[in-house]
Amino acid sequence: MLKLHVLDQLYRHSSNVAHGVEVPAGARLLFTNGQVGTRPDGVTPGTTAEQTEVAFERLRAVLRAAGMGFADVVRFDVYFTDRADVPTFVAIRDRVMGGHKPGATLIVVQGLARPELKIEIEAVAAKVD
Repeated sequence: MLKLHVLDQLYRHSSNVAHGVEVPAGARLLFTNGQVGTRPDGVTPGTTAEQTEVAFERLRAVLRAAGMGFADVVRFDVYFTDRADVPTFVAIRDRVMGGHKPGATLIVVQGLARPELKIEIEAVAAKVD
């Protein structure tokens, strides 16, 4: 089981994240590649909200393939092409993650691999069997 560290002596994050997540000895680790908002049929929705939902669906599939779920996520690295999209991501992430608070780094970049992409999400997960 992951141990979340939310420290009172540090500045409180404005969203649902821990300052640190401790992985127990013997845990299997999973590092995903960046998941984007392109559906299996190759269609990329136009809005950041839709792309974020698709990216989380893709992450769910990768986690499931490893016998894991969102409760096993240690951290996210999230890349945005527009800073204004951060609140949209945070709202969706908080709904998807429920009470689990993995660490996260949010980065605004000039662009992603394809011009229609607005967000890309990488995850690290850990689980003791």
